[in-house]
Formats: sequence, structure tokens, C-alpha cells
Amino acid sequence: MTIVEVLVLEGAMASSTAITLDVLTVANNQARRAGRPLPFAVRLWGDGKDCFSPFVTNPAPANLPADLLIVPAQGLTKADDIAARLDDEDVKSASEHIRRVGATGARIASSCTGTLLLAKSGLLDGRRATTSWWLAPLFQKLFPQVSLDTRDVVASDGPFITAGAAMAQMDVMVGLVARYAGAQVADGCVRIMLLDERRSQTPYMAVTMMAATDDRIADAVAWAMTRLEDGVGVNDLASRAAMSPRTFARHVQRSTGLSPVGLLQKIRVERAIELLETTRLPFEEIAIQVGYAEASTLRTLIRRLTGVRPRDVRARALPLAA
Repeated sequence: MTIVEVLVLEGAMASSTAITLDVLTVANNQARRAGRPLPFAVRLWGDGKDCFSPFVTNPAPANLPADLLIVPAQGLTKADDIAARLDDEDVKSASEHIRRVGATGARIASSCTGTLLLAKSGLLDGRRATTSWWLAPLFQKLFPQVSLDTRDVVASDGPFITAGAAMAQMDVMVGLVARYAGAQVADGCVRIMLLDERRSQTPYMAVTMMAATDDRIADAVAWAMTRLEDGVGVNDLASRAAMSPRTFARHVQRSTGLSPVGLLQKIRVERAIELLETTRLPFEEIAIQVGYAEASTLRTLIRRLTGVRPRDVRARALPLAA
């Protein structure tokens, strides 16, 4: 069982914290229904924990070290001066706690303003990270030693995972569930929590879920998703993962069950499906955005990988977009 600790300051963003706890609860319920042991035990840390303690359904013992520390968005934007807020005693205490947990070797995940707390701990120094685009100027000013790239929705570097906007916490949580509880449980979480309201996200996150068991493959997938229009290729993915093409192929096969070419095709198709469902861009423009000069190539791939025609994907999404 994975011991999960969720850091919650007074005034933490309710949506981001609730997403965290809800996904962990649904993951436990999915495992229980499958007759498997519960994958997560959860506890809260911080001055704001009393507000959310009723939503912890499988409490973790206080005496066991955390395997995973999650720092959701902390509502720091409620302050008149975010930089000054980072010098408040509760934030300093939280950063010290993050540093102590990090010293034990635990994995740490954060999103939105939670990334500021993680950066303040010093653990991101010299590492790659992302945050919300509007926080980037302040982040870079306060923590210039962190390699910040806001083009990434989710960035992974060693034991640290950072995400952009507060709602990206859902993407982080699904990836963590896949890592610690398996892709089947993660897929169950997606279907129960996202299928109706965020149908476009279910195919888009499928590769991320599969790749979550391998840090370097997950990082390469996240990197490629923001650069498809540039014509990123398999060798680029291998280089991003710091592997030879042959080693990269073995890791991809082990973590996703796909070949490197199949992985890249799936990334492109899933991004195209998201654009079909959430925009009114012409299909030819979508093909260019995901890296195909010929729309017919993308059309054939979508039909082969999903069993539906692109126009049918868009037609069924129109009621959701209305």
C-alpha cells in the first residue's frame, strides 16, 4: 500500500485538493471492486487539513513515512502579494516539511501555486519543472535556479512531478494512480470521473497513463505532446529520454506495449481527437498541428486506431461543446 500525504495550507484551493482526494478514493474503490488490496492510504498535513479531513476515506497511520507527497494548488493568489505570502510562517513551515519528506526519497507532485512551495524547498534546483503560464514570470524571478518550461502540461524530473494550471491536477493524479495502482485502475478512474464532462481528455491521457510507469518515457511523451507540429520523430523521443533508439524501444514496449512508431502515432491521434472534440478547426489544419502534411494519413490512422471516422468524432462532441 502506498502512503500518500497531501499538503493543505489554510486557504488551499478547494477544487485542486478535492480532485486529489477524490481520485485516490475512486482508485481505492476500483481496486476493492476488483478484489484487490487498496492501493492508497491517505493523510493530510498543514493548517488547512481540518477542512478536508472528512473526505479521507482510508486514513494512513501517522507513524509511517510517506511514499508520495502531493502539493495541490494552495490558493496563494488570494494574497495581495504572492512573493510576500511565500515568506509567511505557514509557507516556510510547509517548505521545510517538503524538504524533510524529499530527503526520505519520497516522490513529490505539485501543481499550479503548489509548485511555488516545492520550488521554495530548494528541491527543484537544477531540475526541470513547469507551472501555470501566468505564474511563470514570478516563478522565474524567485527561483532562477529551476529550469522552467511552461510548454509542458506535466513535467517529470527524477522524483518530482510538476503541473501547470490547478485543473492539471487531474492529469497528475491519473498518472500517479497508473504508476502506483496500475493502468487498469487509472483507466477506471478516468471513465468514472471524466467520461461525461471531459470526454476529450480520456483518449488524450491514455498514453500518459501507460507511460507513467517509466519516468523517462513519461517525460518524453509529455515533451512530444507540445511539439507535434514541429515534426518530432522517434529519434527525438529517444534523445529526450537520454536513450539509444534500441534502448528506448525496449522501454517503450515494456511501459506501453507499443513500438516507438506506434507510440508516436498514438500521441498524434489522441491529440487530433482532442482538437476534433474541443475546436472547430478544419481537419487539414488539425493534421498539420499534430505533424502530418497529408490529412489523409491522419484520417486513415484515426479510423485504424479508434474504429471511427474523424467527422463522427466531431459530430458526437458537438453537444458537449454547445
